[in-house]
Amino acid sequence: MARIKIELPAESIASFNIPVRITDINYGNHVGNNSIVEIIHEARFQFLQQYQFTEMDAGGTGLILNELIVEFKNESFYGDIVNVKIFAGEISKKSFEIYYQLIALRSENIVIAHAKTGVVCYNYSERKVESIPEKLKSILTH
Repeated sequence: MARIKIELPAESIASFNIPVRITDINYGNHVGNNSIVEIIHEARFQFLQQYQFTEMDAGGTGLILNELIVEFKNESFYGDIVNVKIFAGEISKKSFEIYYQLIALRSENIVIAHAKTGVVCYNYSERKVESIPEKLKSILTH
């Protein structure tokens, strides 16, 4: 089976530090794969929040994920602070990609994962996809 290899875009558009909680630790005594997804979600939420956006209203549209890919690289442990760098990927008329690099901040920083989400602009009341609002597009392309 071919391994997934996520190539990050050149420049990040945001960065957030997220502490590893005891509830993120699994039976292997490291951060579980489900918690990596939760850390990614938290970073995306904080990214949107800095523009007074939410996943229900991001500049006039809702957002819904249609894809999630995670490339695990190293372990993370309780007490780590995970720096999540966010990158904008391909942008189309109704969807866009967000890439993530997760780094455990230690005496020697360790990359623990790369990830990518596909995000579709979605009108929840009409239950249909819609175009990316200009305000959101300008944030992703700045």
